[in-house]
Amino acid sequence: MAEADFNGETPFFIFLEKVEEAYEQTQRDLKEINILINQSAAEVERLAQRNAQSVNRLRQLQSNFDTQPRDYIREVYEAQNDIQQRLFTMRGQLEKLQSDQRNLEKLAAFQRELVQLTTGMTAVPPAGGSAKPRLSAGDKFSIIRVIQTEEAAKQSLVREMHDGPASALSNFILQAEICQRFFDVDPDRARAELNALKNAAATTFSDIKDFIFDLRPMMLDDLGVVPTLRRYVESFQEKNDLAVPITVTGVERRLESYVEVTIFRGVQELLNNALAHAQPTQIQVLLDMAQNQVTAVVDDNGSGFNADEALSETSKTIGLSSLQQRIETLGGQLTIQSRLGKGSRIEFSVPIEMDMGI
Repeated sequence: MAEADFNGETPFFIFLEKVEEAYEQTQRDLKEINILINQSAAEVERLAQRNAQSVNRLRQLQSNFDTQPRDYIREVYEAQNDIQQRLFTMRGQLEKLQSDQRNLEKLAAFQRELVQLTTGMTAVPPAGGSAKPRLSAGDKFSIIRVIQTEEAAKQSLVREMHDGPASALSNFILQAEICQRFFDVDPDRARAELNALKNAAATTFSDIKDFIFDLRPMMLDDLGVVPTLRRYVESFQEKNDLAVPITVTGVERRLESYVEVTIFRGVQELLNNALAHAQPTQIQVLLDMAQNQVTAVVDDNGSGFNADEALSETSKTIGLSSLQQRIETLGGQLTIQSRLGKGSRIEFSVPIEMDMGI
């Protein structure tokens, strides 16, 4: 973007207008999703009542199972299965809508704060007496990037929650209902279903623990970046059946919290990017803790990519470009060496202003 594009007075107010319009649109979206949630909740309640009636009908059938025609038995079971499937689908839809509602509320709060912030900027005349401030290209780009990064993080979190824990919990409800159905008629089948439910719950609990660790590992605050990275890389290898050796050089020590978070998030993002896009058979991680800076390197033997395209503003993924901006904001540097079919080597460094003893 050229500097001249944003140095005039008009672009700032155009941007402010767009933010206000986006906030108003989010409010409209919230109203619409509230209506959908109410409709879906009513449908779930209706289906739950029908399911209860169907369960009672099934119990009556089971009490006189031997005297009922085969077609009637099949009809009752098929009706019960159909209602349960519809109820499961509607519950999943309701959970998705409620998740979207929460994220829209967070977005609306963020947009409201941004409107208040930018409106406050227009109320303070800058030196020279002009009534309108000027927003540099860098300032506007930073604001836009913050919004994009926030939304990308929220979308990723929503997808992982919906596809992981939320989906698993819905399955638990269905399995519990199946167990309940077999308690009286087939105790052995009920025990088998309960055992499957127990195993599924244990697996989901393990997945949630991994999800929490990926989101914000507590040991990062307690032990620092080096033990946390070693633990994360070990887990990454186990989950993906991929060799990921990690080498740490220099003096291992605690650093400022923002430096440790930046290093951990950077390596985490580069590992996930390599796995998702490069199909490597090996990834190497190097962390060098020098006196005045920390350097992290992620080297893979995957398919490679075009670095200029990945860092461009028109790229569909903003992971690398936002990582580069975060690193440069801290006075560091990110460099990429990659060729199609030849793997990639991505290195970033962060200066250390003050060391903290362990």
